Amino acid sequence: MTPLDLPAVNAFLNGLSAIFLTAGYMFIRKKRQDAHRNCMIAAFATSTLFLVCYITYHWYVAYYLHRGPTRFVDPSWFRPIYIVILVSHTILAITIVPMVIMSLSRGLRGQFERHKRISRWTFPLWMYVSVTGVVIYLLLYQIFPQHA
Repeated sequence: MTPLDLPAVNAFLNGLSAIFLTAGYMFIRKKRQDAHRNCMIAAFATSTLFLVCYITYHWYVAYYLHRGPTRFVDPSWFRPIYIVILVSHTILAITIVPMVIMSLSRGLRGQFERHKRISRWTFPLWMYVSVTGVVIYLLLYQIFPQHA
């Protein structure tokens, strides 16, 4: 495995995070707090590992290969759709970082009412970011492979 394999790893980590989020949501609906907590910690861990891999990949591409990020060019008719997905994903990915930290922190400290208030917003946004991360990978590298 090389750093150029990291986009696939990142997609896997995003997908895994979405699975943990879904399982965690289902567990809390069934009042299984320990299983919910474990899934949320796992989702946080996979998202954190994603961030490390994402930064590593872009650092490698920029400093070793002297390239910018992969751009979506073809097909040109799909590019506006891709850009909308990418921009919404990016804005929400930045937005959810403090929300995830607050949600996790409040849950782990037993501040369940405060945890529920923010998690009602954190969960769907985090899920959107995780799923669109996989979608972006599929569009950029599998469905419409872009060439540097």
